[in-house]
Amino acid sequence: MAEGAAAATGFPDRGAAPLASLPGRVRASNAARTAVCLALALAAAAALTLLFGRYGERIAVQMCVNVAAVVALGAFCGNTGIVSFGHGAFMLIGAYLSGLLTMPAALQRTALPELPALLAGWELSVWAAAPAVALAGLAFAAASGGAIARLAGASATIATLGLLIIVHGVALGAREVTRGSQTFFGVPRATDLAVALGAALLFIVVARAFRESRWGLFARAARDDAAAAEALGVDPRRTRFVAWCVSGTMATLAGALYGHMLGAFSPASFFLPLVFAQVAMMIVGGMTTVSGAVAGVLVATLLQDAVRQAEGGFTLLGVDVPAVFGLTTVALGLAILLVIWRRPRGLTGGRELGPGPGARLFAGLAASVEPAPPPARAVAAALEAQGLSRSFEGVAAVADVGFSAPTGAVTGLIGPNGAGKTTLVNLLTRAYDADAGAARFGGADLLAAPRTGVARLGVARTFQNLRLFGGLTVFENVLTAALAAGRPRARAEAIALRELAAFDLGALADIRAEALPYGARKRLEIARCLAQEPAMILLDEPAAGMNPAETDDLAARLTRVQAERGVGLLLIDHDLRFVNRLSSRIVVMNRGRVIAEGAPETVRADPAVVEAYIGRGRTASHAKLHTPDQTEGETT
Repeated sequence: MAEGAAAATGFPDRGAAPLASLPGRVRASNAARTAVCLALALAAAAALTLLFGRYGERIAVQMCVNVAAVVALGAFCGNTGIVSFGHGAFMLIGAYLSGLLTMPAALQRTALPELPALLAGWELSVWAAAPAVALAGLAFAAASGGAIARLAGASATIATLGLLIIVHGVALGAREVTRGSQTFFGVPRATDLAVALGAALLFIVVARAFRESRWGLFARAARDDAAAAEALGVDPRRTRFVAWCVSGTMATLAGALYGHMLGAFSPASFFLPLVFAQVAMMIVGGMTTVSGAVAGVLVATLLQDAVRQAEGGFTLLGVDVPAVFGLTTVALGLAILLVIWRRPRGLTGGRELGPGPGARLFAGLAASVEPAPPPARAVAAALEAQGLSRSFEGVAAVADVGFSAPTGAVTGLIGPNGAGKTTLVNLLTRAYDADAGAARFGGADLLAAPRTGVARLGVARTFQNLRLFGGLTVFENVLTAALAAGRPRARAEAIALRELAAFDLGALADIRAEALPYGARKRLEIARCLAQEPAMILLDEPAAGMNPAETDDLAARLTRVQAERGVGLLLIDHDLRFVNRLSSRIVVMNRGRVIAEGAPETVRADPAVVEAYIGRGRTASHAKLHTPDQTEGETT
């Protein structure tokens, strides 16, 4: 009976039902986690209103507006890993534009007599103005995103701060539109609790949907490891640009909400104090998740209100404490320090609140995707290098290297530390630019392809030092690869399940990659490669750090994969027993050059190879070829 079920599903019998139902359980988990975020915001707003009346309602409105703004901020920061101070610029644009479009015409003529005709006299409702505000936010995001997306890390953060300063300066100077540093008044106060809460709930749904979408998955993969993402065909710049546009559009609408809550404001209302407060909320809750953004806002809002009550002075145990203004900023700063110290990933621990795919709640879900058919056998082709060279500061790391590795076979690439093997792989996959030479696969010019285009030519790779997407689950790691290969979502999910089953990773599918044991991480990196259904895989020390049992298991799996799929393997490893067992042909490098190639037994007896490994004057009859069990820590 079990065998019949296994045959029907197309997945192995051990754990077949849970693995086959995984995509459905992931979708159910995502829906449940979105519901938790919504319930959290609803419960907080209801509690504040019921417990504190009108005063609590005002706090609830402010909280909901902040939820919308911080969730919008997190759509970029959480998915890309870049902290942005530039979202205050989007909020400023949204508030002023919505104010101009909704302001009563008579008041507008009095307050802004020199307002350009294009912006004058509209007197729209808030709802009618919202599409124009969103389009303006999207246009500004697209205009500024090209530069922001080219940067990463601290440089990108500084660029966003520069954007805020520029927009703030323009707003101060454009007196005929913004009244400069003076108060911009007459904006309808349309943001009541119903509007603010509805917007917060909508933003949560949009942010969660984007996070779990193809583009959100790509952005999170590039956040965790840009080089590995590029090797799969994911363009980190494009993913950052898309996230910036989505987030910027949402932040512009949040700015409109904020403006209609205040009714009167100035450019200073959207400058550093507001931006710092929202960034603090995001970090306190947990930058990488939507539920973290919501939780951070709730905690920070209550903290700010409590501290604000104390700013005007109070009596403690009979002692009068004088008024001290600016305490809210100090309190947020201390909250950040405390959270970073005790919970570096925020209050939510870097995880979405709610049940995961492995929860018992979803155990009864049926399989939700059709099993993927076996991959087609790779067509006959060859990876060919001719005269490849690359130098670093005058030192030749790879010099005039030429070789051929066909599909349907395993070609070993060996050599002592510093021989140039990893550098050669980096040249073939465009991680490095070659100084000279050519590289082709199946007639396609690899050196003419962009870094993200090599995978689309049928060439995949693993890395000498493991490069997994640590913040993504095992399933998401493999799914990202299948999606990056251009597969539709349903087929990509089926392919991911097939590769997880092939490498016995099904039981670990909903665990983050960073939590895996070392051997499982190695298998996951290869499964991720195979999800792209390549014709050639470059394996850079796949057995490094494995014990003998794990190495033998990996050898058996690679042998089966190569036999069943007809892929070509270019195998780099220091374990010569492992390489000899798998390879039908071996290429040997030393000091950046190919010194021998041929059948394993021929290479083992080559005097140049013996000399490269054990030194001059020794011969194969007096010494056994051996190399230390260590990884190749080379960059040249």
